Amino acid sequence: MVGISTLLRYFETELDYSISVARMTQNVPRDLLYYAVLDLVHLLRILYLVQAYLQQGQIVDKQILDIIWRTFSYGRLTFLHWNKGKEMEPNNWDSWWNSSCSENSRPDPMSVHVGDVVVMKDPKNSAKFLIRRLAAIEGDEMASKDAVDEPFVLEEDQCWVLADNDKLKPKQAYDSRIFGPVTMTSIVGRAIYCVRNDVDHGPVKNSEYSTTKDSPVLEFELDVDEILKNRKA
Repeated sequence: MVGISTLLRYFETELDYSISVARMTQNVPRDLLYYAVLDLVHLLRILYLVQAYLQQGQIVDKQILDIIWRTFSYGRLTFLHWNKGKEMEPNNWDSWWNSSCSENSRPDPMSVHVGDVVVMKDPKNSAKFLIRRLAAIEGDEMASKDAVDEPFVLEEDQCWVLADNDKLKPKQAYDSRIFGPVTMTSIVGRAIYCVRNDVDHGPVKNSEYSTTKDSPVLEFELDVDEILKNRKA
């Protein structure tokens, strides 16, 4: 059963996401903005109800969950992503894995951090997605082991991503060593949970800040059985 403090932290994360989307009014479809505002209205309603119950001393976990699912069950902060490849081994990855991903409406150095495993658009094919680890962000100086390559500084909105598998050659790893810096806006989410099978699954190792930020999302939305069912389907 999800506790009250976890639910409030989850609502805070949902609110941050809704506000972030609302700030993108020039860049998002009208229907997405509509649902972002609707999320905000539902959040305010839920928080009001929770506060009222707390003041009356009549609230229990089951009542909170009933309120949530009646007013909020349609919206999620996570989505499933299936990935094939060995680029992220050996850090608890397999050739096939499912990841519950926390959405980022407008990624920037304040919402994703160095050390996070991110889902991003393939810079050479925007219809495809890659899973890589964020290694550096705007303002960081990049230096090559090859003396021929001159150091450079990542510009605004740029980041550097790498595969975890250091046994692969750069061409096989297919990361920033091949396609160079990518824009932060190419990041669509952060991988927060990995499932290989019904007994081998667990949280993705991200930065300390992101792990803390995503913990209520995992507690509230994670459903391993649903992930396994979708994988089999």
